[in-house]
Amino acid sequence: MRQKSVYLACFILHFSLILTVACRETLWLIAHGLTIAPHTVNRYAEKAEPFIAAASGQNLAASNAFRRAVMTYLHIAGVERGYGYFAPNVPASYKVVFELHYPDGRVEYQLPRVHSAAAGMRLAGVIDEIARTRYDPLREYLVKMLAGSVWRDHPDVTAIRAVFGSISLPSISEFEQGKRESYEFSYAYDFSRTDKATKPENP
Repeated sequence: MRQKSVYLACFILHFSLILTVACRETLWLIAHGLTIAPHTVNRYAEKAEPFIAAASGQNLAASNAFRRAVMTYLHIAGVERGYGYFAPNVPASYKVVFELHYPDGRVEYQLPRVHSAAAGMRLAGVIDEIARTRYDPLREYLVKMLAGSVWRDHPDVTAIRAVFGSISLPSISEFEQGKRESYEFSYAYDFSRTDKATKPENP
């Protein structure tokens, strides 16, 4: 009987945290006007959001033991971030192209390759994360991880330049007039066989 009570308490705690995360995400979306909810509801959601955040310790200091324990459990359980009952906003389109340099002077261009649809979705998530990263050393490290797979597929390549940019899609009226997508340069990283990257080029 005691064991069942422990299981029940763990069940209630776990799903209470899931409900808290889901409510927090939902209220945040409503408060920021990202749903079809009336604007009059936004004010109430904005006022309610801090109370939900406080329940999960979000208002406490980062060094607080309770907050750290809750966040650790949420990350382990994989529920630290929820959709809040709404699909996430569709991100902008980004693209990374690898410029491969061979010893004989040849230059080839290659896009990141995946072997399954699931891997393609994960790759899209990584590229989106690179685009949102404002800390340059971390962004460089993420790009270097992608370049690592290119090194394995092309062991004779002496240098790789990774060019990262965004894809701008035309509006419907522009598309009807013949305009197509355009590519806007964001960053470029050069990698050599010594596995050292030069400073990135910025627009």
